[in-house]
Amino acid sequence: MAYAGRAWLNGGAQGAYSAGTATTGATGGHDGGMAGLEGIEQPRGRSHAAAARWSPGTEDERALTALELYGNPSEREIPLPSRPESAATARRLVQVVVLRQWGLSSRLTEDAVLLVSELVGNAVRHTGARAFGLRMRRSRGRLRVEVRDPSRGLPCLMPVQDLDVSGRGLFLVDKLADRWGVDLLPRGKTTWFEMRVAER
Repeated sequence: MAYAGRAWLNGGAQGAYSAGTATTGATGGHDGGMAGLEGIEQPRGRSHAAAARWSPGTEDERALTALELYGNPSEREIPLPSRPESAATARRLVQVVVLRQWGLSSRLTEDAVLLVSELVGNAVRHTGARAFGLRMRRSRGRLRVEVRDPSRGLPCLMPVQDLDVSGRGLFLVDKLADRWGVDLLPRGKTTWFEMRVAER
């Protein structure tokens, strides 16, 4: 079973849950179901909710240190302890891969850093796990960030009001990512998002 932010059926948005099946020849090493989203581009909305912005120049040294300490999530899944401070580690790892290794734009890096922080925050707060895994993949025209945890509990996308101070995690993912979803695994789940990459 897979969960996705939106599933478009018959021209309208239907519920959040869908029985996903593995797609044939899925890209980027992805085996899991896409909840009916394979080949269907979700429109990327713009939200003023992402008020706190990140500057790539301020984190370069710490990002390189994190890469040396933990390893490269674009080469293998990196295990991180399920603690609040791991969100900063995940942000730094995503930054160094997207900005330095893949040479992508500061704006794309900024959005990816923000969204991985939200996925990690959900994994730390809601799963009760001791650790989670971070993995990054790049295929033609796309980058993908995955957070795997041992809980099979599905996240829930809730409506958010302008003055709400919590519950914005999946709202931001839904607004800034081109596609996102959750793939249930035999033990746990992988929550992921994908963003378009302008190929040079």
